[in-house]
Amino acid sequence: MDRVLYIVSAAHEPNTYIPPHQHECYELVYYIHALGSSNVGARNYHFRSASFALIPPNFKHDEKHTPGAELLFVGFICDHPNLSALSGVYEDDKEQTVLQILLRMKAEFSRKQDGFTELMNLQMSEIIVHLLRLLGAGHSPSPSEDRVQYVLNYMDEHYRNKLSVKTLSDMSGYSYDRFRHIFKERFGLSPLRYLLLKRLDYAKSLLRHTQMPISEISANAGFVNDAQFCNMFKREIGLTPRKFRVSNKAK
Repeated sequence: MDRVLYIVSAAHEPNTYIPPHQHECYELVYYIHALGSSNVGARNYHFRSASFALIPPNFKHDEKHTPGAELLFVGFICDHPNLSALSGVYEDDKEQTVLQILLRMKAEFSRKQDGFTELMNLQMSEIIVHLLRLLGAGHSPSPSEDRVQYVLNYMDEHYRNKLSVKTLSDMSGYSYDRFRHIFKERFGLSPLRYLLLKRLDYAKSLLRHTQMPISEISANAGFVNDAQFCNMFKREIGLTPRKFRVSNKAK
């Protein structure tokens, strides 16, 4: 029978690190608002809001939180044979079904009405059935290889800022050379070239659709100065920014 041992809400300050530890029971850690990484057993994972870690008994795990975090975690006992094969960090579904059941459990625990223990155990069984459906249908945890995808997502949001390959490689957890190699292997471009093309695409959009001066476009697109912007623009596009603007207006 599935049995809940504890359910706890927690909040962590930015840059909190929870050292490696283990439990004799299963633990499900739901990241309501969070961003960071966790080692579960021998593998490294990244977590974010609306994801959760499933940790089998006696699995060592830790957590490193980048911003502040809001968590909800539950310890439980389960003898379902298929659950023991699951461990790692997973995404909740679009309806956040796991979170909704956990919140019902938390509310039941807070009220402590007659039969709350039995009801919480039934709710835990509901979560376990949902997990086996969700994770047994071809869904797989996000392994350490997805750290590069995480960095790419960050680059897509912050390409207009000053970004160095060293900063990006540190974010990924790989060495400088290893990060450059994996990035190019996965996305077909070096990190710097990817950033350059993103900045040029943004600059082209500003040239087409605004009257901003070239110097402002250069700064807004993330280039060091006007000379760098004009040189790289002509090298990649074949026209100076000014001629590009004129030719596109003529169309």
